Amino acid sequence: MPRPARYTVDVLLDAAAELLAADGPAAVTMSAVARATGAPSGSVYHRFPTRAALCGELWVRTEERFQEAFVEALTSGDGPQQRCVAAALSVVGWCREHPVEAQVLLAGPDELGLHGWPEPLTGRRKRLQRRLRKALNDIPEDTGRVSAALIDVPYAVVRRHLRARQAIPGSADAIVADCARALIAPS
Repeated sequence: MPRPARYTVDVLLDAAAELLAADGPAAVTMSAVARATGAPSGSVYHRFPTRAALCGELWVRTEERFQEAFVEALTSGDGPQQRCVAAALSVVGWCREHPVEAQVLLAGPDELGLHGWPEPLTGRRKRLQRRLRKALNDIPEDTGRVSAALIDVPYAVVRRHLRARQAIPGSADAIVADCARALIAPS
């Protein structure tokens, strides 16, 4: 029976996320991930042939995890306003529960070398984007207002707390919900 891998993809990506949260995207290097996990550099290169592959996998894994709750909130509920409020609140809740991974989302794919990602990762990301667009197509509002309600406001509210390494306060929920209600007309 083969030995289980000691340095799994998730262990390495968790270390990469911690490095990014502590010191920004430039801190995510193959050697830094190896040092952080105690893994031989060969283990890192075996799973990720390039830094772009490592960073791309970090982004896509984080986006997949985030979208699970976000799309569910956006597609359940009665009207567009209620769904947008739920989705906006899911951003705050997810960031509160996953502050390290939230730092990955705040960094954005461009900071993680988007243009150098291997094709399988860009394909996964395109599927995620299609899934999100499909969920958003059911919201009959101005796209600028929807973007402000679901992305701009929630991220602005959580960003300062995450960057300061502070817990996101409960008051953030009310602010985000009020703004989403103001931006999206009731049905």
